[in-house]
Amino acid sequence: MRAISGLWRWRHNPLRRATDLAEAWVALVALVLILSVAPLAGAFAGGAAQDALERSVHDQHRSRHLVTATVVRELDRSPLSIDPETAPAGDLRSRVLADWTAPDGSDHHGPLLANIDDPHPGDHFPIWTDAHGRAVARPLDSATAATHAVLAGVGAALATAGLIETARRLLVWRMVRRRYARWEQAWDRAGPDWGRTGTGS
Repeated sequence: MRAISGLWRWRHNPLRRATDLAEAWVALVALVLILSVAPLAGAFAGGAAQDALERSVHDQHRSRHLVTATVVRELDRSPLSIDPETAPAGDLRSRVLADWTAPDGSDHHGPLLANIDDPHPGDHFPIWTDAHGRAVARPLDSATAATHAVLAGVGAALATAGLIETARRLLVWRMVRRRYARWEQAWDRAGPDWGRTGTGS
């Protein structure tokens, strides 16, 4: 709005300099670009991220399998045993020794994190594995993928707007520098006669 009001203010002003009008036009062009290009960049980046994440969701759901593990015994809790990718906030997990059968039919035995507050031998709990029975993180779901895509789109739009605004500021800075250089040249030309106007000399 400042760009539009600036153009309107300088339209018929007798004190208008060429640089004033140029700065107002630069501001207006930057505003139009921010309102048109930034949303397009955000939509493009968000769409590309959505496609990539949806492919990742599809691949993970195809290659990861939910199987049931059986507690053999509880292990000492380790402060580093929380998996931030699979554990929701505030979800306390128990470290246990467990047995499970892989999707390919092979038997496995090893330490796991279980969503059980007080695990006992024989308790069952679900885990995600690959086709060979190795424990893996829970696959990405579509809602999380969509959230990440939206964030990518918003980030791209903000980055584009920031680049346009930075370019506008650099252009105006150069215009102001050029204006100051012209003023200095004008002062240098007027300098020898400064203060002698009307003295008859």
